[in-house]
Amino acid sequence: MRPGIHPPYGPVVFRDKAADFAFLTRSTATSDKTVVWEDGNTYPVVDVEVSSASHPFYTGQQRVLDTAGRVERFERRYGGGR
Repeated sequence: MRPGIHPPYGPVVFRDKAADFAFLTRSTATSDKTVVWEDGNTYPVVDVEVSSASHPFYTGQQRVLDTAGRVERFERRYGGGR
């Protein structure tokens, strides 16, 4: 790797405000905001819209789409040219 071209890689807190969930990890993401973490240290914090705590796939609240009905409707509309 060439020296001096990579962004700094360090600890960052990602916070999902919708789900009141945060986790500490390492990243190249930066932020001017900081937060005091559970270990007493201060880390930069990045607010995110969706995380595993609020995404419907991970929370088990996802909707099941009727793909078979959609395919049949498409074939009726545009002819099943098979």
